[in-house]
Amino acid sequence: MSQWITEEQTPHLRLSAEAEEVLYSGESEFQKIEVFKSKEYGMMLALDGVFQTSEREEFIYHEMIAHVPLFLHKNPERVLIIGGGDGGVARECVRHDCVKEVTMVEIDGKVVELAKQYLPTISKAMNENHPKLTVKIGDGIGFMAEQEDYYDVIIVDCSDPIGPGEGLFTEEFYQNTMNALKKDGLFVQQTESPMLHQPLVEKVFGYVQRHFPITRLYTAFIPIYPAGMHCFTIGSKTYDPLTWEPNREQNFETKYYNYGIQKAAFALPNFVKAYLPKK
Repeated sequence: MSQWITEEQTPHLRLSAEAEEVLYSGESEFQKIEVFKSKEYGMMLALDGVFQTSEREEFIYHEMIAHVPLFLHKNPERVLIIGGGDGGVARECVRHDCVKEVTMVEIDGKVVELAKQYLPTISKAMNENHPKLTVKIGDGIGFMAEQEDYYDVIIVDCSDPIGPGEGLFTEEFYQNTMNALKKDGLFVQQTESPMLHQPLVEKVFGYVQRHFPITRLYTAFIPIYPAGMHCFTIGSKTYDPLTWEPNREQNFETKYYNYGIQKAAFALPNFVKAYLPKK
């Protein structure tokens, strides 16, 4: 018998998906985890009642959080992923020929375990033990604080700023991120809905702006996320997305990302421009 799985996206807004079967529902050390087969989006993952990814549309989020920063950098060789337990970002990062090593630090090993079992198309690089990829189970905040002048690109693929993800939205974390990057490094973080989470977007943008010479916001349209409109914040030491031109060939196929999207994603609606902090 099917059932409805519901995420309360705000106190006044809910999104429900009809599930054919719940394959896993349990508690890890850090959060509640649910994996279920939905009728509309295929296999889905929820953490603490919040939809994280689905088979049908995951490529949008994973391509946009990975390829935008990786193509913005002229020659990214060392990549760090904080979070990303489903493996989708790692899958996209290892596709770049210039990338030599990808380190993924995920706090919840149970998420990694379940993704490998139930989301094989997303966790492909982890399942194949890709030679570029190293997966570490541990605290990404602590790991970041110990790094200095090493990574070309850092991708913060975190859950919402509650529970284990809360510390990834602090000014101290962005200072540590700055220190962990090489002199021409850059980072990107998912920063929720520009429509429904304006205070958070504004706060994070301001924090990043205090530490990085170049701070930009870009958007993508992701069906299962609140309001369907999602944003990402980039902090860059050297490369400005607004003056970007392709510097190398994309020699692999994508479903959402392309060079036109790379430029267009940074064209922001006026209502977003109006609330972002100005330098």
